[in-house]
Amino acid sequence: MVRVGSPMSYVGASSDARRTACWTGIRTVPISDSAIMFQDELVRAYRAFLTKRRALRPESEYRQPTDEEWREFQRHFELRKVELGTCGRPYGHSRQHEHACIRCPMLRIDPRARGRLTEITKNLTARTEEARAYGWLGEVEGLQVSLTAAKDKLVQLERAERAITSSTTDLGIPVVRSDP
Repeated sequence: MVRVGSPMSYVGASSDARRTACWTGIRTVPISDSAIMFQDELVRAYRAFLTKRRALRPESEYRQPTDEEWREFQRHFELRKVELGTCGRPYGHSRQHEHACIRCPMLRIDPRARGRLTEITKNLTARTEEARAYGWLGEVEGLQVSLTAAKDKLVQLERAERAITSSTTDLGIPVVRSDP
């Protein structure tokens, strides 16, 4: 295996193997003949799969969208933007963007919203204490679910930030060995 980007990275690798490596984010390209043939076969099989799948789909699905359909599609992505980040629900999903997004596993928190999420967490804690004081047990339960979800989102945000700062791994300098 040779690290992509090194002088030896594409020696002996076919153009399809190089493209596959770029498309899939593969950081190494094997330079043995059998591994390269496997990658070429993988690309050929995937292309055949796409061709077959496209042949099975109705021709009407490949038409140009109407202006109304295009506006609806664009509006979907505008509606995905919520207070704390972006909703990851796919296009065509029936979910309405109400105020339960904090509980939604599909919410992707924008790192710039950390302060707002912390504020929401504090507010939920205060509201939970108030509900307990008044004996509103149903309210306590609902607030507790939201509070747990908000804390989980903060943990996810911290993990993501740690992953970004610690994502570089030193693998050393590759050594090219010659056969004796």
